[in-house]
Amino acid sequence: MNMHKTTCVTMTASIERVEMTAPFRITGYTFTHNEMLVVRLECEGKVGVGEALGVYYHQDTPATMLKQVEALRPIIEGGVSRQQLLTLLPPGGARNAVDSALWDLQAKLQGKPVWELAGLQPPKPLLTTLTVSAEDPEVMATRARAYTEARAIKLKLTDDDRNAERVRAVRAACPDAWIMVDANQGFTPDTFRALLPALVESRVAVVEQPFPVGQEAWLDGLDSPIPLAADESVQDHRDLPKLVGRVKIINIKLDKCGGLTEGLILADKARELGFELMVGNMGGTSWSMGPAFVVGALCNVVDLDGPLFLKSDRSPAVSYQDGRISCPDAVWGGPAGVGP
Repeated sequence: MNMHKTTCVTMTASIERVEMTAPFRITGYTFTHNEMLVVRLECEGKVGVGEALGVYYHQDTPATMLKQVEALRPIIEGGVSRQQLLTLLPPGGARNAVDSALWDLQAKLQGKPVWELAGLQPPKPLLTTLTVSAEDPEVMATRARAYTEARAIKLKLTDDDRNAERVRAVRAACPDAWIMVDANQGFTPDTFRALLPALVESRVAVVEQPFPVGQEAWLDGLDSPIPLAADESVQDHRDLPKLVGRVKIINIKLDKCGGLTEGLILADKARELGFELMVGNMGGTSWSMGPAFVVGALCNVVDLDGPLFLKSDRSPAVSYQDGRISCPDAVWGGPAGVGP
């Protein structure tokens, strides 16, 4: 993978906000909007763009990310490679935004799409989950049923006693859909074991992040018949060893690991250790989906539906059809044009 270094760069960094179509609820949080750091890098009349939301549970916010990026302005504008960036910024949203902009800029300067620069095959539409936030069971069933083209659905569960009702209601509403559930750290071993019969009965295919970060030992001896995925428990490749033998799937999010460069490293190392891969998102517009879509080509599970929850998106934008996401080169990471 070419760690291209670009000199004579002008950086623009700003915070943008997009309202969500409805409140989105998970364990411990309710989201009403997306706030994003957007980084633009210009060189030789070409512009590369990167977008990041950060990691809310690490207090990695667009405001703190903007300060991180501005502190590195002289280095970034003086010329920085993606490999150097891995040492200059920690995993998180700031590095993701700059890394994404560097990839996009390189694609435009070299006339090659990002997937080719990364040594991957031409992209194809990816089957993606469509997410239903944690609500009353009948509300979740109605929202799941409204995904008329969905082939895969992800249910957000929470730390109360209605999760079995939620799963059964959605399965009844969508009898043929592939379903996974995401606890966002909301279970204990006891509540998980109590819920497990309903999950099995409802043909749930994956359980994501059942337990809190720091309680990975709770996974030992759990003997779940449903594969488990780690999300919050793995930020970058350094977290992989503690999950060997405990989960089957690693959820790669570029806002967590700090960009596509680390995302590809994480994917390689996870596969070497025998994990299956999932790509997810913290939300965001099509500019966030673009680099994640590149990773998605390597993954068994894809969860890239963030723009569907926003009142507005970029133009051009990713598209959703027949339960799949497509990201043309013109959206992000393509060689044509002078950038947004």
